[in-house]
Amino acid sequence: MRKGWIFPILLAASGILFTTIGCGRQGSTPAVKPLVVGMDLSYPPFETIGSDGQPSGVSVDLAMALGESLHRPVRIENIPFTGLIPSLLTGKIDLILSSMTDTPERRQSIAFSDPYLTIGLAALAGKNSTLSSNDLDHPGRTIAVRQGTTAQAWATDHLKQAKVLVLDKESSAVLEVIQGKADAFLYDQMSVWKNQKEHPAETVALLSPIQTEHWAIGLRPSDTALRDGVNAFLKSFRASGGFDRLGDKHLKEQKEAFAAAGIPFYF
Repeated sequence: MRKGWIFPILLAASGILFTTIGCGRQGSTPAVKPLVVGMDLSYPPFETIGSDGQPSGVSVDLAMALGESLHRPVRIENIPFTGLIPSLLTGKIDLILSSMTDTPERRQSIAFSDPYLTIGLAALAGKNSTLSSNDLDHPGRTIAVRQGTTAQAWATDHLKQAKVLVLDKESSAVLEVIQGKADAFLYDQMSVWKNQKEHPAETVALLSPIQTEHWAIGLRPSDTALRDGVNAFLKSFRASGGFDRLGDKHLKEQKEAFAAAGIPFYF
């Protein structure tokens, strides 16, 4: 194991564990219990692993600011998205900060903070596609979604004639569109925009929102004190311009492009 004062890495079967736990001196006050934050670090620019091998992105910076507000060191645990809620309920993590949409279905098992971001569900289609965001459900069409996302839930509820192709990775769904095996990939507006920029010759972004969603921090229903602390932090962070700074740092090009297209931005 390689140790350092920022993000030591533990390779384990469940994923990669990143920590910011400091070392105490003998006889000093016992170390404060770390805030263990679950993320799926496969979703740039919100949750990812940077070129230096350390966690990076909007959610990582937000988690660090939250830890500072709560006066607790932060430990980030990398967990596949579908495993985040089970990890929270079994006590493996203290909260989920991983671009998770607050939905009635998820509220049946976990609690959520106040929302911190509003975003729309959009579609990435083939370059020569005649699809529109409100014209997806036809026989013979294949619509790709990522497993465990609200796009999958929306497709299950609304696509009765088109085939829904469920994949576990964003990159796999994008490849299906590029290769013409799927007519569209449903995901959030920012990711759709990003993937179209990466594949301009093969894809087109249908950014008109199919539905509007709110991202929030997931917590155990019994952790009311922690939820109150998280909500107080989000209110203060927004008032101090923290979200604006995160947007300028990680999403500057996206903010400018959305403003030019007249599409509301997230924070």
